[in-house]
Amino acid sequence: MDSDGTQDARGTHANPVPRPAGPPDRSAVPPMPSVAPGVPPLPDGSAFLAWVRAPRPEAAPGVWRFGHRPRPDEEPEEIPARQLLSGALIAFLVGWLLWSLLQNGYLGSWWILPLQLLAPDSWLYSDSRIGNALLYNGYTFLIALAIMVGVGRLGRWGEVWRRFVAPRFRRQQPQEAVPEPQDDPAQWNQLRAAGAADAAERLAAEARAGHMRDVDHARILRAWQGVRSGRHSLATFSSAVLEEGAAACLHPSGARDLPGRLAQHDLATGQVRLGTTVDDSRNPYAYRGAGLALGPDLLGTSLVAVGPAGSGKTGSVVRPIAESLCLHALAGRAAVVVVGAAGAGLGPADAYDVVVRVGNPESVYDLDLYGGTADPDEAAAVLAEALVGDLADPHPGGDSRRSTTVLAQLLGPYRAVHGRFPSVPELRQLLDGAPGPLGALRKALQDAGQEALIRELDARERQLGHPGDVGTVLADRVALLDRPAFAGFFDTSGRSRPFSLKALDHPVRVRVDLPERGHADASRILARLVLAQFTASTAVREDRSLFACLVLDDATGVVTPEAVRGIQRLRSAHAGVVLTLRTLDDVPRPLRGPLLGATGCRMALSGLTPWDGQDFAEVWGKEWIEARDVTDRQIIAETPAGKALHMLRRVITGHAPTARAVTVRQVERERWSASELAHGVPPGHAVLSLTNVKGEHAPPLLVNLRR
Repeated sequence: MDSDGTQDARGTHANPVPRPAGPPDRSAVPPMPSVAPGVPPLPDGSAFLAWVRAPRPEAAPGVWRFGHRPRPDEEPEEIPARQLLSGALIAFLVGWLLWSLLQNGYLGSWWILPLQLLAPDSWLYSDSRIGNALLYNGYTFLIALAIMVGVGRLGRWGEVWRRFVAPRFRRQQPQEAVPEPQDDPAQWNQLRAAGAADAAERLAAEARAGHMRDVDHARILRAWQGVRSGRHSLATFSSAVLEEGAAACLHPSGARDLPGRLAQHDLATGQVRLGTTVDDSRNPYAYRGAGLALGPDLLGTSLVAVGPAGSGKTGSVVRPIAESLCLHALAGRAAVVVVGAAGAGLGPADAYDVVVRVGNPESVYDLDLYGGTADPDEAAAVLAEALVGDLADPHPGGDSRRSTTVLAQLLGPYRAVHGRFPSVPELRQLLDGAPGPLGALRKALQDAGQEALIRELDARERQLGHPGDVGTVLADRVALLDRPAFAGFFDTSGRSRPFSLKALDHPVRVRVDLPERGHADASRILARLVLAQFTASTAVREDRSLFACLVLDDATGVVTPEAVRGIQRLRSAHAGVVLTLRTLDDVPRPLRGPLLGATGCRMALSGLTPWDGQDFAEVWGKEWIEARDVTDRQIIAETPAGKALHMLRRVITGHAPTARAVTVRQVERERWSASELAHGVPPGHAVLSLTNVKGEHAPPLLVNLRR
């Protein structure tokens, strides 16, 4: 062993290993590897280029456009296979019989007459055996060909060939050729046309080398849209691309993709694939067999999904949508807030920028109870909706203005004195009317000379203890948040890192875990709080080119009159919400119709109850269809021959001879009845209607969520 720890070339045995007499053979030494052992080879970019060049034709709302092949709107009339094949066989037998009769002379020789009339006598009575053979055999071939063409048309042989024979001889489709440079999306021609040829060439080289992903492509396109709209300069964009290539214009988190993907995404169209539209007669023909996908154009009208536990709401609907919106956020296109119970399977924590675990001491982020606003009236309105919004009159005109007034009478004076809003324990004491906190607050206002705020406090003290005072109800609801499990949360002193939905001006990814286990009522209050803050924040955003979406898994107790009004305003703010419910019974009866009317996308999953199905059937309405009434009438034979024939037919078929009468009429029926929704939707399926932000509709579609 040498001093450096390596073995000597002589070996470890007693007898030394003999050295070669001459120099070693260099040709026998293997070449040095180009990469370290175990490192996978770099991709060549072919997968990305195939993705970016794939056809994405325009399609109806909800159709998965990636590689889609459009179908006609109406189903072509197609003869059943059994009838088609039997007709072709019968036509062949008839043609064979006709040809046999002609050849054997049973039909006379009239079929030779055209040849005798048209052919010259020198041809007919020629001494040449070859000429006679050609003449008569050629004419016979023409007759046979005419018979074959006739019976082929009668037997639809052409359709038999197209449906059953030709597909077996089709060769595999050749790989799609590379488009011309002026039509190739991988060449970034829009940058070249604007004078950024160097940046376009750098991006094209990154794509060919396999260094670009679909998120990079979408993110750089989003940055280029900012250049075209004037938010960014062309020089800054070009320098960033030339310096960093496909990693230019990164998301603030520095991530270029999610830790893992479960759903199928296409960021070129912004869609996420949820399933396949079933090949069912109740679905329009153009949708049958096509992929079903959602994107911001559909989520911008909001989505409500109703189905019992285990029907696939979280795994088949919420998780793919949340994953898609997180990808859009990485591309700088969207801001997403996902709210659900802790451990609900809404994606790993690494897929989000902010994870608020309410009630978990290890949570890095806190939740701002007042939505990040400094206006006491705005904070009071949002907080009142969260605390007692479910107690307001459930009719669409109901509201919580009295609760808002009570909270504003306390929040305004407290902020004027302390420069912040009260914490949960302090707010509870003020609502309970404890003399100590109210007296201290009054004295501080008198010392500061805040006469207007003193009048607000006087009004609150006069209402204390009076019948109908909502302060007691508010105090009871605040007490649900004033628990030891939430002691470190909702801090207003600045010691924590509260998250506010005012951050929706940026492409942020947020997940809020609610403590439903043991704190169900508090979780509903927090869910209403997030929804109220979301609708209030999206309405005042400056940059509405960024799509904002709130995904609320299990919206039980969240739908209130103010929430419905807020959802109705989201479409104009380029925002939307996704709500899931186990049953519509979790929504007050007067609000079910307004909720389904305020959302453009409605989904009924398998296992729905008939009374829930009735609400969906009403909102989907009726349609005119063509109904066929078939009547079988027994045929009575009057002659002995007819009676014998009928008896023979009954012996052969086992049925009496009948005549069928078909009556066709236009009738109006429900698109999906309550009974069909309750009992006709297979497990793993859903019925989904869609409306995009342009107002285009898709009728209720039966979708397989497992494919």
